Amino acid sequence: MAVSLTEYAKFLDERDLMWPRVPPPVAVQATPFIKPLEGIRIVLWDVYGTLLRTTGGAFCLLPDPQTPLEVALEKTIYEFNMWNSMYRKPGPPWRSMINNYQRYHKRLSMVATKRTGDLTDPDLVDIWEAIITRLFEKSYSYDKNFYGDVRQFSEKVAYFFHSNLQGVEARPAAVQAMQDLHAIDVRQGVLADGQMFSLTQLLRALTRQGTLPPLAAMFHPDGVLFSYELGIRKPSRSLFELTVERLKAAGFLPEQILHISCRMGTDLSPAKAMGMRTALLAAEKTGLQVSPKLLRDSATRPDRLLTDLSQVATVFGII
Repeated sequence: MAVSLTEYAKFLDERDLMWPRVPPPVAVQATPFIKPLEGIRIVLWDVYGTLLRTTGGAFCLLPDPQTPLEVALEKTIYEFNMWNSMYRKPGPPWRSMINNYQRYHKRLSMVATKRTGDLTDPDLVDIWEAIITRLFEKSYSYDKNFYGDVRQFSEKVAYFFHSNLQGVEARPAAVQAMQDLHAIDVRQGVLADGQMFSLTQLLRALTRQGTLPPLAAMFHPDGVLFSYELGIRKPSRSLFELTVERLKAAGFLPEQILHISCRMGTDLSPAKAMGMRTALLAAEKTGLQVSPKLLRDSATRPDRLLTDLSQVATVFGII
């Protein structure tokens, strides 16, 4: 029987592989505004840049410069023994793969959305499934008993590839903030750009920092939404509308939802337009997206400003 993605991630950890490191944070000058905020029943976290520190500060599939992409492709080719089944070009193995990767990414990025104004979000698993399918033209094979069918295999390849593309680590005090919210019966969820492996990536990073409450008790099932599920990314209005609709049906009013992110334009302003409360995390320069215009406008200005996740406790009147 094929291993699950969680089991596969643990298998990789046991091999003690070298993953990219997240650069040290560069502090920003900001004054926190952490006055207790009343009436919040659920917190929706952004992931990459907020709960997770990550290379570049946000989820990315096409880094600029492209050196991390070259390295990630090279490692993926060797990890899954793809070289002998590739259409080769002169030079290092990544050079024979990168055009296919970029072409499939571009093709999926051009798929029309159901709603005008929404932004297409390519699924990395689809990209790798297309690449792997082409490898079969030259008798490519893999261990189906371990990896599963082609889709399951593509999911594991996507996880391995992205783990080599972007380093991730839990932001300081992330687990403590989540524990504090759970202790006062504030439910939690995720509203973030990400892929099918993002929850696995998040939980593994957090558990290296501390012990989380049981996932089912901490996260509300109607409050977890990653962009890949709809094929659109922030600030697509449909992502925020669906989140509000789901949570309304579960008994949460928009004004009882707090969205925490380090990005105003793509995350907090659309959330506030849907009636949510918002908190900007200004913990470091990387990934921080702040607009003076949005800060001046009461319709878009975040309700709270955090400079450290430990301040979540104060916003909820815990300390």
